[in-house]
Amino acid sequence: MKRNKFIVIGSGRLGGNIATKMSEAGEDVIVIDATEDSFRKLQESFSGYQVVGDATDMTILENSYIKEAKTVVLTTDSDNVNIFLAHVCYYIYNVPKIFVRLEDTDKGKLLEGTAIQAIYPFKLSFNEFLELSKEEGDDL
Repeated sequence: MKRNKFIVIGSGRLGGNIATKMSEAGEDVIVIDATEDSFRKLQESFSGYQVVGDATDMTILENSYIKEAKTVVLTTDSDNVNIFLAHVCYYIYNVPKIFVRLEDTDKGKLLEGTAIQAIYPFKLSFNEFLELSKEEGDDL
């Protein structure tokens, strides 16, 4: 089975931008979100597929080609849903690359021993602040 799908679960600001950029880069992108209104975050250049549904429903995942996914990015507004789905993708569907957005840095412990990679907006913002403050010459 050829794994050639790039799936984004959660079409908020982060998910919508990732889906658009990957679509522009030529990836076969599928975006899943529970509400159709969320797809408004996708830009006009997005040429992938939109699936309205609850991604915790295995039927929705399978109808969205999860078995053919080479990458899954989880960006819902719930850390618990993101972690659950990351484990489903990793342990059940053997997706090679999984990225999960987490607000709570302590929850990263739940990903230990897996190849699932966490994205922490807090850490990214904090690190960006430190870099910007160095450029300005502030001593922190």
